[in-house]
Amino acid sequence: MNEKFDVVIIGGGHNGLVAACYLALSNKKTLILEAKSELGGASTSVRAFPDFDANLSRYSYLVSLLPDQILRDLSIDFETISRKVSSFTPTTRNDRNIGLLVNRQLDDESKDSFIALTGSDLEYKKWDAFYNDLFKLAQVMAPTMLSPLLTRFEMKQLAIDNGLSQVWDDFIERPLGEVIRREFSEDLVRGVVLTDALIGTFTPADNLMANICFLYHLIGNGTGEWKVPRGGMGALVKKLTARARELGVEIRTDSKVTKIGDEGSFKTVEVNKNEIIATEFIAANCAPQILAEILGATPPKYTKGSQLKINMLLKKLPRLKSGTDPKAAFAGTFHIDESYAQLEKAFQEAESGKIPNIIPAEMYCHTLTDNSILSDDLNKAGYQTLTLFAIHTPASLFDHDNEGVKAKMLSQILHQLNQYLLDPIEECLAVSANGTLCIEVKSPQDLEKDVSLPGGNIFHIDLQFPFSEAVENTHANRWGVETDDKQIFICGAGAIRGGGVSGIGGHNAAMAILGK
Repeated sequence: MNEKFDVVIIGGGHNGLVAACYLALSNKKTLILEAKSELGGASTSVRAFPDFDANLSRYSYLVSLLPDQILRDLSIDFETISRKVSSFTPTTRNDRNIGLLVNRQLDDESKDSFIALTGSDLEYKKWDAFYNDLFKLAQVMAPTMLSPLLTRFEMKQLAIDNGLSQVWDDFIERPLGEVIRREFSEDLVRGVVLTDALIGTFTPADNLMANICFLYHLIGNGTGEWKVPRGGMGALVKKLTARARELGVEIRTDSKVTKIGDEGSFKTVEVNKNEIIATEFIAANCAPQILAEILGATPPKYTKGSQLKINMLLKKLPRLKSGTDPKAAFAGTFHIDESYAQLEKAFQEAESGKIPNIIPAEMYCHTLTDNSILSDDLNKAGYQTLTLFAIHTPASLFDHDNEGVKAKMLSQILHQLNQYLLDPIEECLAVSANGTLCIEVKSPQDLEKDVSLPGGNIFHIDLQFPFSEAVENTHANRWGVETDDKQIFICGAGAIRGGGVSGIGGHNAAMAILGK
């Protein structure tokens, strides 16, 4: 007789682990099947440079969307750390190197930086008002993320009831680019605002895809604050894994699901083309495209990934031409050539099949906030990490020569970065025993190969607004995780509200199953 479980979860990413914990808390016999040899998916920490004891968050790297409620519900002690600096954007004015420094809590230092850039405090005041409106919207929307889906009408009414009719119109109905151009005059300021709409999303500013991505980046936990995970992203996976095992979840790695079938009222899951397991429900933490392949169904339409991830280990932080303290400049998000005009031009060039002449990118230093990912020896020697994320670099650009295009883009991005530095970044990088610099580059193709993200899309499929577009919400789409099969649910980033390191897809799939 086949083994039988209440729930089989396909994939051991953070969402699969979250779902498993909730199900086990409700006494469901749960099995996680992970095709790779390690759990975590894109939420892992690795020793990227073997000669150095430094555990880098290779793919996912910051946390905002993970609700505190999930950590409380599951008794997970996972710490995320606030950063004093929100962002720093180097630029030149009248042949002078300056930069826009914005602290997380707006203060006189931030105000003075806006004045130095623009000549007045007008953009500062507009910035304050703009993000205050977004904070109010986040306070309304965030609490709904772990509840059954609201319809668009219901969510809009919730916003209106909280006095946010204009805010709803600006961020849900109108193209984001239009709103940014209306609210801000300075091209650099406009660009810094727009960047949150383009992470992993290949779109121009006036497409509503930008609005959707922007919204997810600004509503996490009702604040939109992006925090540094203590111990790196792998710390979350370790703690979720330990909790799942403590609750009795069975976890099997190197277990690829190759087929799903039916046996009476049960579903059958074929593993590695030989073993058969029976289960009442299936939760798919894999991408919907992979689930469709297993089922022999038509995969959903989606846009391929559009980002380049660069991880670096440094002997020291470089000094800046602006004179800004590197510990301030690199602690928050360091924007490289991300003015509004540069972002739009880069999109147009990439859409036409060319590598952008100027590749927009942003980075931050994890170790300025949390140095626990480095050994004591590296900390004493002053080593630091840098994580860089380039945008408007769609997968299509890498199709014919992945390694060659990666090398070309890396050279170009480092050249762009160096124009703002006194110390060339290459001179600051750690050097491995074989003489190679401690820097690695990951394209969308690498993400597909390494962590099974189709097309390298970090959200699995295109993001959707965190509400239902249906006239009324039915049981068939109550949680945003349902499929055409009443026994199969999406419990990953491909669920509505599922993108990013959030656990929301896992929570909502578990709730849908427990409600059956």
